[in-house]
Amino acid sequence: MLRFSGHAYLRQRLVLATLAGRPVRIDKIRPDDEEPGLRDFEASFLRLLEKITNGSAVEINYTGTSIYFQPGIIYGGNIVHDCPLSRGIGYFLEWIVLLAPFAKQEVLLTLRGITSGQGDVGADTIRTVTLPHLTLFMPLDSVSMLASALEMRIVKRGAAPLGGGEIFFRAPLIATLRPLEFVEPGRIRKIRGIASSVRVSPQMSNRMIDAARSVLNRYIPDLYLFSDVYRGDESGKSPGFAMSLVATSHDRRAACGRGEPPHRARRPKTSGCWQHVRFCPVSRRADASIPCTSLWF
Repeated sequence: MLRFSGHAYLRQRLVLATLAGRPVRIDKIRPDDEEPGLRDFEASFLRLLEKITNGSAVEINYTGTSIYFQPGIIYGGNIVHDCPLSRGIGYFLEWIVLLAPFAKQEVLLTLRGITSGQGDVGADTIRTVTLPHLTLFMPLDSVSMLASALEMRIVKRGAAPLGGGEIFFRAPLIATLRPLEFVEPGRIRKIRGIASSVRVSPQMSNRMIDAARSVLNRYIPDLYLFSDVYRGDESGKSPGFAMSLVATSHDRRAACGRGEPPHRARRPKTSGCWQHVRFCPVSRRADASIPCTSLWF
């Protein structure tokens, strides 16, 4: 049995223990905190693991400072999960994508909650960076013709604090992984970006794009940013806006940057000025440091 202490790397330990098929025990989870034990998003991640597996067992002590997890078989199937509003959907999906290709049945996962924000990886970043990198490890020639491709769709966008977003994720079934070797970081050849807004003026997306272009045009000419505005029931329950940037090198390596306003600045001030958002423009080399620049729009 694997033994760990502390709440750090909780998702990684649970997912890797599930892939290895070994039970894990984690003790001393915030024992000296004012609210000791597991948080609601960590307990929700355990419930999601129970849904995607068959035969898993979870034991949590009375104070919540110790858990025992006996992983079962990664079964898959059609799964619907409501994420708590304390964390974004990216907190749950970021590590579930590693389990999905090894399931017994095709994983059809629907997550509901906050699609971007709360300090977690946004849904756009997972779709444009994580999944293309995961595809490089998949031997698609060995996948059955009836199997689906790796897919993620943002059905509804939801901003903090009320969320209301929804994403759909599907992964093909594979038996082995293809080895991959990255030797040279390569030079950045293009930058793509998505400016999204929900329940605010559509001009917010255009202002973000103009502000980003004023900075990124100094780095590379191959730049394409587009607006993604959701309306009606697909716009969630709270107003918000964000931008996701992806820089791709010649050897298909991707570097990403994401910008969004703090929660208190999601609405304009009475003077009509908007708070600024901090973005990280990507330099010409994928391994170079990324300077943060304030963009006013």
